[in-house]
Amino acid sequence: MISRILLLGILLGSIKCIAQNPNQFSYAEPESKGFSTEKLEILKNYLSESGSSSMLIIVGGDIIFEWGEINKKHLVHSMRKALLNSLYGIAIARGQIDTTMTLRELRINDIEPKLTDSELDARIADLLKSRSGIYHNAAAVNNAMLVDRPRRGTHRPGEFYYYYNCDFNTLGAILEQQTGESIYTLFQKEIAEPLGMLDYEGNYTSIDAETDEAEIPNTAGYYQYERSQSKYPAYHFRMSARDLALYGQLYLDYGSWNGEQIIPKSWIDVSTKSYSVYNPQYGNAYGMLWRVRVPEKDTKRNTFFHTGLGIHMLDEYPDSKLVFVHRVNTEAEFDYNESDFYKMIRLVFNAKKQD
Repeated sequence: MISRILLLGILLGSIKCIAQNPNQFSYAEPESKGFSTEKLEILKNYLSESGSSSMLIIVGGDIIFEWGEINKKHLVHSMRKALLNSLYGIAIARGQIDTTMTLRELRINDIEPKLTDSELDARIADLLKSRSGIYHNAAAVNNAMLVDRPRRGTHRPGEFYYYYNCDFNTLGAILEQQTGESIYTLFQKEIAEPLGMLDYEGNYTSIDAETDEAEIPNTAGYYQYERSQSKYPAYHFRMSARDLALYGQLYLDYGSWNGEQIIPKSWIDVSTKSYSVYNPQYGNAYGMLWRVRVPEKDTKRNTFFHTGLGIHMLDEYPDSKLVFVHRVNTEAEFDYNESDFYKMIRLVFNAKKQD
């Protein structure tokens, strides 16, 4: 009987530890990290009213704010590019990918009308910077990408920045071609398992988005094919807020985790540099699969981030040792919009005490 009681106590203690300390994070009082508990309460009330699903704020590796269903997996939308960044950094370091290689050398092409000689000159580096000069049709393209899409042949590779899914989908195909593995298997093996992610399972499937019967499957990832547009699918991820926070902390810690260098530090530096300023008013630029804030005079390490659907966010402020993640359940009915999103960001930084 005593041994059973002891065993039950151990099990209950383990469950309590996991509940209080998900994904290897510890907790800290907001004031100890320069934030106001009172003002974070205002943020919490706003999240409840606006239709957010979850949010985490981590400072110096400690959770100071946690709200909502942080274990609930949602589509990450365009944040998928930031997830691909890590896999490219690892593959480049292993010599599986050479970013100077052109699409011609890689024997990458698309359906009719096929890529032109100029487009085939695009290097992997050009695609990573979204400066390929390729404006072929692509899967999972939204109206915002189509409104100002240049005509094919307008720009040579490397000349002009334009955020467009043709580059990102093709990068997914190149990664799989050069490594011989699925994006989802790679992410599970190279990122999720070393970090101890609790919710990402690595299972995936495919859909044909051009059929009326196409349904989005409940998997960790899926390829979205639109074969009348392109031979290359979009690759979608479902992830929880706490797993995304882990990913963000990995980048904040320069790719090192529990003494192991998972992503090369040099890759994180080079891919979070500003290569194309797309919004001078707000100082927003594009790096390699990350959005970047143009550094100011006293910036030691660039701030970088990625959004999804304009309402999801994984945001990294290395100089403040801060990561925050915001999620919305976009697979159910929602009325959360960009104005809600920007108000949420203001409330986060209003909660930070002035130095």
